[in-house]
Amino acid sequence: MGFRGLYDHRVDDRGRVALPARYRNEFSTGVVLTMSPDGCVQVYTPEGFDEKSNREASIPDTARVGRRSRRRFDAPSYDVELDGQGRILLPPRLRTGAALEGPVVIAGVRECLEIWNPERWDDELQAAMDQEEDFPAEQGPEV
Repeated sequence: MGFRGLYDHRVDDRGRVALPARYRNEFSTGVVLTMSPDGCVQVYTPEGFDEKSNREASIPDTARVGRRSRRRFDAPSYDVELDGQGRILLPPRLRTGAALEGPVVIAGVRECLEIWNPERWDDELQAAMDQEEDFPAEQGPEV
């Protein structure tokens, strides 16, 4: 199953946000949060996080880029759980880094959910739309 869709939610005064109801069962075994280099919080299932972490670790740790890749992805991650109302607690470091307070946008992006500050989301979505024009439809973006 992949995550998709856009959802408007709100971070409460305790730093909690409800995950979309349709995906809560996916997170019944836990939730892993990490900061995206794009300025949002990524929300993974434990299995999804492990898959992504393994890809990050495919670069040997004998290379500086491999060590930095691990530090960037694994070190700033947090294991959290859903509460009885389907909410997760966003650690202060992630809330501050992603400028999350009050209204937020939760975007499903296949392998994870992303929690965005609405203004950052608008800027990112516009950049993504602009980039789409930069490559032919039959060819995906270069990675």
